[in-house]
Amino acid sequence: MKHLDNLYNPYQTPRHTTIARNGMVATSQPLASQAGLAILQQGGNAIDAAIATAATLTVVEPTSNGIGGDAFALVWVKDKLYGLNGSGHSPSSISIEDLKKRGYKEIPKYGFVPVTVPGAPGSWVELSNRFGKLPFKNLLAPAIRYAEEGYPISPVLGKFWSMAADKFKDILEGEEFSHWFDTFAPNGQAPQIGEVWKSGGHASTLRKIANTKGDAFYKGELAEQMDQFSKQYGGYISKEDLANYKPEWVEPISVNYKGYDVWEIPPNGQGIVALSALNILREFELQEKESADTYHKQIEAMKLAFADGEKYVAEESHMDVRVEALLNETYAAERRGLIGEEALTPEAGTPSKGGTVYLATADGEGNMVSFIQSNYMGFGSGLVVPGTGIALQNRGHNFSLDPRHPNALDGKKRSYHTIIPGFLTKGEQPVGPFGVMGGFMQPQGHVQVAMNTIDYHLHPQAALDSPRWQWIKDKTVWVEPHFPKHVAETLARKGHKIEVQLEAGAFGRGQIIWRDPNTGTLYGGTESRTDGTISAY
Repeated sequence: MKHLDNLYNPYQTPRHTTIARNGMVATSQPLASQAGLAILQQGGNAIDAAIATAATLTVVEPTSNGIGGDAFALVWVKDKLYGLNGSGHSPSSISIEDLKKRGYKEIPKYGFVPVTVPGAPGSWVELSNRFGKLPFKNLLAPAIRYAEEGYPISPVLGKFWSMAADKFKDILEGEEFSHWFDTFAPNGQAPQIGEVWKSGGHASTLRKIANTKGDAFYKGELAEQMDQFSKQYGGYISKEDLANYKPEWVEPISVNYKGYDVWEIPPNGQGIVALSALNILREFELQEKESADTYHKQIEAMKLAFADGEKYVAEESHMDVRVEALLNETYAAERRGLIGEEALTPEAGTPSKGGTVYLATADGEGNMVSFIQSNYMGFGSGLVVPGTGIALQNRGHNFSLDPRHPNALDGKKRSYHTIIPGFLTKGEQPVGPFGVMGGFMQPQGHVQVAMNTIDYHLHPQAALDSPRWQWIKDKTVWVEPHFPKHVAETLARKGHKIEVQLEAGAFGRGQIIWRDPNTGTLYGGTESRTDGTISAY
């Protein structure tokens, strides 16, 4: 197998690859990536740039994330990779018994029941305190400016915003949801492409977070407002839940895939699903990328990994099976042996017991950040705290109401989480951050991007542009319109139910930054399926 040095061969680099030396920010919105770049040019590092970009994204891409959402980060600093779990826990007062008394047979998607403590603002502060160079207040200035002065709506953003507003008009009933429409659909409709949108409440909230290093959000005025809004409509989340929250530094987990270490955040995130699939795939000799055999094995491995994830993954302290058991080579070999020539309906094995934005940043000093942030399902719960721009997330929807399940709903517990940042290393050297946002597409996107890079030596942009597939359930697989037709037909003969999906958003949206260890040169790829861009210098 060729070394990834081939990625840095000038004669093989596609013309549309972004190359720079001093700093790079890759994300789904041009204004956000420029905000991060401005911070780098002011003397900030990759961590500062990631915070500024993330805060700006809550303003310029509210269809996918917000102040009331969660975040995760993988941070490379001084030859070490650090992990931050910025997911919030459930309210302490919630329980399966209480929901059943209220007549719930499943956890709803919208309203106060699925609302969990927002972890994103706390994550920004935690990253700044540990690794930042510039004052925290400076980092939120671009986001505050865009919220206060407004910005024109970009094409993909406008499309998803309109779709969300149309859906919410049909399904959100009740006075508590009126504040979402006041904030995000003024005058009765979503802002149109090219129209300038702004939010004074959002700007005010970000300013309070900036001036107090998050204390206003978790212990002060904003916490009081969230608490009052929740009490008014019988919600569970309280100011005590907010005051008791703190992001957690964690040890990243990895598998070695054909000489490269692929890193993820440990559970409660679903990154372990991507690692499990790669662990199954690593012993296969997959010679040709655009072949039915390659895609078949990828899909089957992904199914098996998801089946295990659904059964076993939860907040790690509640899991019946240890992470090491799920990633054990003996168990991977057992799962690998189930893959034959025909498509299977996946079932979990028996190991030994024991609406999202993604961004990547890098600076000239070698620091790199893989960061992901989300409200879930687009705008989250459909609730906006009056006058604040805080759209509350609905992560609690992923809990189980089966008390025997590791991911069973309980008070002050983190749910199984979809958002996952990725990172690639070789030996002791960082290759760089990567990620693909988009619900349960995320681990599937991670596997496809990692294999495009390692097995097929594609440059960052080519690795992202390559046709994607998504396993949905049982034997159903979605493919993009430009997916090779002859491969799709052969997969169908193997028993896969292949469906062409026209909506590009179904296949995730990714970013990549690789760093040449010899020269420090940065190579970036951004998502062509959205308003993605790279800012660099």
